[in-house]
Order: sequence, then C-alpha cells, then structure tokens
Amino acid sequence: MKIYSWNVNGIRAIAKKGFFDWINNLDADIVCLQETKASPDQLSFDLTEIGPFESSFAAAVKKGYSGVATYSKIKPESIQIGLNNQKFDQEGRTIITKYKNFTLFNIYFPNGKASVERLAYKMDYYNFLLNYLKKLLKTEKNIVICGDVNTAHQEIDLARPKENELISGFLKEERAWIDELLELGFIDSFRHINPAKKDAYTWWSQRSGARQRNVGWRIDYFFISQNLLKNLKSAEVHPQVLGSDHCPISIELS
Repeated sequence: MKIYSWNVNGIRAIAKKGFFDWINNLDADIVCLQETKASPDQLSFDLTEIGPFESSFAAAVKKGYSGVATYSKIKPESIQIGLNNQKFDQEGRTIITKYKNFTLFNIYFPNGKASVERLAYKMDYYNFLLNYLKKLLKTEKNIVICGDVNTAHQEIDLARPKENELISGFLKEERAWIDELLELGFIDSFRHINPAKKDAYTWWSQRSGARQRNVGWRIDYFFISQNLLKNLKSAEVHPQVLGSDHCPISIELS
C-alpha cells in the first residue's frame, strides 16, 4: 500500500499545474492533500471525482482558507470530518478515515508565524490532538498521521537552524511537541529509514530562489504507530514534483 501526502497550496491552483497528470500516473492507494483552500461546492467535477479514487473533504468556514482532502482507492469503513471540536473544526484541518487494518489522519496543522495568537492556537491544536491520540490508542493500535505539521523537528530538518531558533516552525515548544508524539509511540517514518539524510526538505520559501538553492524545511511528515513499524517498507520525499511551495511525501506499507 502506497500513501502520498502533499500540501498543494490551493487545489484549484494545482489543477492548472499538472496535478491530474501527477495523480493519474501515481501508483498510489491513498492521496492526502492539505491547504486545499476550497470546499467541495467550489470544485469542478474532475476534482471531486478522480478516476478510481473516492474523495472526502474538510473545508474551512472562511472561504479560500485551509482545508484538506483525502482521495482513496480503498473504501473507508468510516470517514470523520474534524476532531469534534468546533474551535479547530471550523478551519477544516482534519479528516480521519478508518480502514480495515488502520486509521489514517490527514491533517493541515496550524501555522504559528502570523501572530502570538496564532502560535497559541497552533499549540492548542497540537495539545488537543495529542490527548485525542492518547485516548484513541486505547482501542486503535494501527494509526497513520500525515500532513503539513508546520514544524521542523531537529536541526537536520532545515537548512538554517541557527537563524530560525526564534521563528515559529522551529521553536523549542513546537519541537518538544513532536518529541511528545514520538514518546507516545509514534515513529517519524522518513527519519526512521533515513536517520542521517541531510538536505531532504518538503517546503521552501517562495522568496529569493530558496527552492533552487534547496534552502528548505522538512515540515511534512508521516508518523506511524509502533505496531506498523514492521510493515514500513519505504518513506520518501519527492522534491522533483513542482506546482506548490511544498513537495509530496510518501510511505509504503506492506
């Protein structure tokens, strides 16, 4: 089974930049998108009905903002939009699809750079999700979390760590949350397979040719629960895929 995740920075924008060729040529079972910036009623039929994929969408109340979409060739046993918390669900950040052998979280985590208030909101989301997962692990053992986490975990995960120590996305409290997630039993799939791989980034600023120079951040992740580690076959980033300020990431599970 192959699962892809990609912050597309606008699904209608990416549709004009080769998205259909990309997804139709993928050997993927599930494709998770973040920052879709659209609700289903704003999308053309070809974006809601893509070939063999069944689609589900979470949209923000605010038009043109946030949003996630999950395309799946495997019919989910259930689909949950949001975390049953109005504070976070109004921004359309979460889809939970339950399959026979695992539960998949597709998440566009908040960005804390805009203001002190947005950083607080981001940390509130982080902590609410962590408690949600703690409860879920009592009944669900196979969990996959993917999406744009908006935080680089370690110095190896961004090109300029020293310059960004006081910037949201690399703050101590944000990085400590990833530590807590790992302590809960989740595994950073890419870093597990590539423990020392440098210059592997998933987001680049759109200013001053950062992508061309590969001055980036690894802020998109697949976290898997401990039980799934034996099933993990690969974890990759795909910087050659253009069209967004992020690139896709993927894992393969047996």
